[in-house]
Amino acid sequence: MDARMEPNPLRSKASFFPGIRLAGKFPTFTFAVVLLLANSALALDTAKANMQLTSTAFKEGEPIPARYTRDGKDVSPPLKWSGAPANTKSFALIADDPDAPAGTWVHWVVYDLPPATTELAEDTPKSQNLPGGAKQGLNDSRRLGYGGPGPPPGKPHRYFFKLYALDKPLDLNPGATKKDVERAMETHILGQTQLMGTYQRR
Repeated sequence: MDARMEPNPLRSKASFFPGIRLAGKFPTFTFAVVLLLANSALALDTAKANMQLTSTAFKEGEPIPARYTRDGKDVSPPLKWSGAPANTKSFALIADDPDAPAGTWVHWVVYDLPPATTELAEDTPKSQNLPGGAKQGLNDSRRLGYGGPGPPPGKPHRYFFKLYALDKPLDLNPGATKKDVERAMETHILGQTQLMGTYQRR
C-alpha cells in the first residue's frame, strides 16, 4: 500500500471523539481537566483559609480554663465561627486529644448543625439533639456530648476543636462516633478550620 494512503492513527482516534482536537498523542481536553482539578483544589484551600473558629474562653495555643475540664464544671467552651463557603449545607465539629496515652481521645462529636449556625454557646446540653436539628455523637467515654480534658499529670496535652463545612447534612442518627462522621463526610467537605487549646495536670 502507498504510504500516503495509510490511515492516520491519530485521525482515526479523533473520529471517535467529535470536537476534540488532538495535539501530539494527548487530547487538548487533558489540559482542561488538569486546570479544572487545580482550580477545585485552589477553591478548597481558599475556603479553608477563610474559615475561622474562635472562643472567648481561650485563644489559639493557649491553656483551656479549668471550668471546661473534668477538674472544673466540665462544660463545653463557647465557640464561634465565620467565613464558611456560601453553599454550605451543614457543619460538623469534632474535638479530640492526639496526645492521650492510648492514642487520640475523642471529646466531642456534633453534626448536622444548620448552615446558618455561627456558634455553639457555653455549656451545650449533653443531649442527643440540639435546637435546629443538630445531633451529638458519642465521645470516647461513651457518653453523648462534650467531655472535657482530664489528662494524666505531666506534659500539657493539645485539644483540637475541628469544624467542617459540608455540602450536605450527614443524616446520621444521634450517637454516631467520630469514625462514623469522618466516613460520612469524606467527600463532602467544602472547607474546614480548627482551634487548638492546651491543658495540663500537675
